[in-house]
Amino acid sequence: MGTLGRVLLWLQLCALTRATYKFWVPNTYFDTADNWSQNRTPCAGAAIKFPADKMVSVLVRGGHSISDVLLPLDGEFVLASGAGFSARNPGSQLDCSAGAPALFLDPDRFLWHDPRLWSAEDAGRSLFSVDAERVPCRHDDAVFPSEASFRVGLGPGTVRVHSVRALGQTFTRDEDLAAFLASRAGRLRFHGPGALSVDPKACADPSGCVCGNAEVQPWICAALLQPLGGRCPQATCQDALRPEGQCCDLCGAILSLTHGPAFDLERYRARLLHAFLALPQYQGLQMAMSKVPRQPQLREASGAKADTEIQVVLAETGPETGSAGRLARALLADIAEHGEALGVLSATARESGPPVGGGSAAGLAGGLTAALLLLLLVLLVVALLLRRAGRPRWSRRDEGRSEPAGTPLGFHNPVFYVADSMDPPDVRSSSRSYFVNPLYREAEAEDEA
Repeated sequence: MGTLGRVLLWLQLCALTRATYKFWVPNTYFDTADNWSQNRTPCAGAAIKFPADKMVSVLVRGGHSISDVLLPLDGEFVLASGAGFSARNPGSQLDCSAGAPALFLDPDRFLWHDPRLWSAEDAGRSLFSVDAERVPCRHDDAVFPSEASFRVGLGPGTVRVHSVRALGQTFTRDEDLAAFLASRAGRLRFHGPGALSVDPKACADPSGCVCGNAEVQPWICAALLQPLGGRCPQATCQDALRPEGQCCDLCGAILSLTHGPAFDLERYRARLLHAFLALPQYQGLQMAMSKVPRQPQLREASGAKADTEIQVVLAETGPETGSAGRLARALLADIAEHGEALGVLSATARESGPPVGGGSAAGLAGGLTAALLLLLLVLLVVALLLRRAGRPRWSRRDEGRSEPAGTPLGFHNPVFYVADSMDPPDVRSSSRSYFVNPLYREAEAEDEA
């Protein structure tokens, strides 16, 4: 079979098994600046040092002049075409310090369960995966560079994937993979207490398959949050949501779908991408879609018999909120109209709350407007009361005219005066209520004294 025939067969197998490829990102290249303590490759004439108690394979792609080198107890240099080392006097360059050797960082710092160290083929601007599914799932193919040096730490437990591709070989049987891991090349690249195995059974269900990383999610979250001190960042919205497989809360909406045999996960994802997420009003959203286990309490509450469901996560990526909720409602309406043709039997939605610490500019403007209207209403009521009560009269001790004895001191209370105004004139003149001002009463007492 020719090359073109093998490529076509590979594409057909991918379409039938719905394989997802997860690519290992970090490397142990000599020429990668991130692998060195000074965040740069050693300058000409520098002394270089590798951790003495580590095993590492290092790919060298260029020519380097060094003055001294401390090699690990067990390791290898893989020289690309034209690569090599030459001796040079220390400090021959002004920016090269002879007293501080360049240190190659710990190659064991790269862990299989760290979601940041993997990339997926279907990653895009509008798509993302929940944290547990960023690491290779049970039915995924883990791909490592064929001509590269890398090192992967296997955590506790057993890692199961569909296949492993490394150093130009694809392993689909445990016997072949175990022989590779036991070889020198395998020991230089894979280490740790965990085990790595492959499962030849591919996901052939059009509705998708559960990832299978629920048991190792605590290690996934620990590796992901290690740079943050093990704590999730504070969500920027109230009532934040935590989807199945996610380590921390997020702002947005979650749809839970039950489906029938006609449901096709890839077809439905493509529908949402092209018919909804491509619209301008939803440009600030990202979507994750996968089959997840249905929580027992939710299954009992809804009366559903299926133990799995389709989870659609709509995540807000900008400061403005609310578009995820609007899209969720639009998708519910779309399911109500086309659900039978799509194979969706039922759907429910959850939505996070408003931003923490206040709403948007529109919300603030609405609050100010309401406050101003309330203030105007209060002023209007006060003005009407004063108009009906007349001008308040104040008792002043410096007035020339004398008041009859027994006349109450103070000013008219407009509330009582309004009530009095409903009485006949003769009753109102003999029954008048006032609010006594203690300041003026004390002043009158001093004058009498």
